[in-house]
Formats: sequence, structure tokens, C-alpha cells
Amino acid sequence: MRVNEIFHSLQGEGYNSGTPAVFIRFSGCNLQCPFCDTQHESGTEMTEQEVVEAVKYLAPRSSLLVVTGGEPALQLTASLVDALHEIGKRVAVETNGTLPLPPNVDWITLSPKNAWLGDEAMPVLTRADELKVLYDGSCDPSVFDSIVATHRFLQPMDTGDANRNADLMQQAADYCLQHPQWRLSLQIHKILNIR
Repeated sequence: MRVNEIFHSLQGEGYNSGTPAVFIRFSGCNLQCPFCDTQHESGTEMTEQEVVEAVKYLAPRSSLLVVTGGEPALQLTASLVDALHEIGKRVAVETNGTLPLPPNVDWITLSPKNAWLGDEAMPVLTRADELKVLYDGSCDPSVFDSIVATHRFLQPMDTGDANRNADLMQQAADYCLQHPQWRLSLQIHKILNIR
């Protein structure tokens, strides 16, 4: 497995926002989103056992484990999920949804990219615990209405421009006010400067 990083922090987005968690960020993705914040060129080759040992060392008391990327479905295996369960972790996956996931994952956060990238990014997953749509002002979130999700989050995209970010945040808040099935998700780890 090629791992970009493993670290302990607070989940900064979506339903589990504010929850202490261990993060496994895999390198590599099958999509090339222009707004991605993962360094796909870097990464350390690790065995499943090395990943489990790193997780145990970093946060023995945090039960939430978030697998992200890149695209975790390229590397995540049912055997790794089982091993993480054995050390008491609840495994949540943040995925673009274009590839199937192991069936023993505990929580799926689907963040589809097809509205920006077209058919090559069309999700094969049609159900998720959480649907998280990045909002850049150009995409109508209703294009994702066919996805069955218990929780729906609209997350303003971080453009790197404070004025643009404030505008997108207001637009996303206004959308949520008009469409109460959606909740606003802010990247609190960036707002509070938490690693």
C-alpha cells in the first residue's frame, strides 16, 4: 500500500466533525480533480500490518479511523478493515464513489466529482451514510439528488482566496436555508488551523 500519511487529529468536516480520529491518507487517485489537496506523487510503501501498528501507536484511545486519499478504494482491502476492527477502530471511508469499497466498512462518506469531471467520474456507489458535495458556485447540488444518503452536506470549497471563500460560504449557507435536507459543512480544521 502506498500511504501519503497517517496522523491523529480532529475530523474537520461533515457528520463526525470535531471527533478525534486517526487518518490514513492513501496516495494515488483515479481522478485528477484540479482542487485536490493530496500530494499524489509522494507516499511510503507499507504493509497492512505496518499500517495497523502505526494506527495503534498514534492513537490507542481514538475509536474513529478515517481512510481518505486520493482515492482509498484503489488500495483499501477487507483484510485491512478487519485488522483495524480488531484493534477497536470504527472505519470510515471518504471516497469519490467511482470504485466499489470493501463490504465491511462502517461508514461511507461519498464525495462525488462527476458534476465537474463528467462521466469518467460518475459514482458507482448510489448509497452512503454521508453525501459531501464540494461547492464552488458552479454546480447545482440537486444533480446529486439520486444518491441515497442519510446525511447531506454542502461544503464550500477552499479556493485559497479569502474573499472568494467568504462568498462561497454565504452561497452554500443560502442554499442550505432554501433546501433543508442539506447541512452546511465547514472545514473547521482549516478555520481553526488544526493539523
